[in-house]
Amino acid sequence: MTEQPDRAYLEPNAFVDSDHPAVLAYAETKGVGETPRERAVALYYAVRDEFRYSPWHVRFVPEAFTASGVLERGPVEGAHCVDKANLLAAVARALGVPSRLHFANVRNHIGTASLERKLGTDLLVYHGYCELWLEGRWVAATPAFNAQLCARLGVAPLDFDGREDSVFQEYDAQAGRFMEYVTDHGHHPDIPFEAMVAAWRRHYPSIASTGRWPKPGQG
Repeated sequence: MTEQPDRAYLEPNAFVDSDHPAVLAYAETKGVGETPRERAVALYYAVRDEFRYSPWHVRFVPEAFTASGVLERGPVEGAHCVDKANLLAAVARALGVPSRLHFANVRNHIGTASLERKLGTDLLVYHGYCELWLEGRWVAATPAFNAQLCARLGVAPLDFDGREDSVFQEYDAQAGRFMEYVTDHGHHPDIPFEAMVAAWRRHYPSIASTGRWPKPGQG
């Protein structure tokens, strides 16, 4: 018999609020397909491309990280990689697909040259992606970088078929290095908020006192 994931990866929590009406409605609308895998793939592309990647609105408060909050803020504001991974995890659970969040520190993150100048480092701490339980195993899905952003940067967007891991663009179209995973923080049923924010404060002293990532045009 195939081992099943822990119930924590299917139930709602404070961040992965898969029982919120907005999350349920989005999941039902976007998660079209005949099988759990097909529905999960449809959700992946909806989250990837309907919410542009933006690191400029992150605040160091728990209430800013709920999946329902991402939906309520809407696509105009954009969403950080953690926001988008968390939203994918929530809408997957809403349709009965177990999900978990995985975090790592990376270098040469896509589309963050301006942010890196403000932070004073090219190390992006607690980059987040999602893992979905499909066809008896965990499969990684990274919805952070929308297709429009990838086209502007000259890198192919990450596709996801529900069977193969979709983790990161390692190289751009000219075979230049784009991303390198440096430190693995493991997988979690929700966002490890305290550890994540503590790491941001340690690595980014320039924003530790502000309680948020910089806005465009700052500093």
